[in-house]
Amino acid sequence: MVKKRAEVNINICVACGVCANQCPRGAITIYKGCYAVVNPDTCVGCGLCGKACPANAIQPIILSENGAKDREKEEKSYAE
Repeated sequence: MVKKRAEVNINICVACGVCANQCPRGAITIYKGCYAVVNPDTCVGCGLCGKACPANAIQPIILSENGAKDREKEEKSYAE
């Protein structure tokens, strides 16, 4: 089974909080009003945050079975 997790590009995140409001697991917080942070222990990779992000700053990351990044980023973003 392929496991995914959300990853935020802090260089383009506008800290609007839309992603945090969309996350059904409460895995996203806004750090000091600057950018979103994903809790990897809580995130299930559902993609709702990335679809909602107006800055397209959240991408899915594919994880190996031990939880490490298998690839840098999935070819398709959550936004598509």
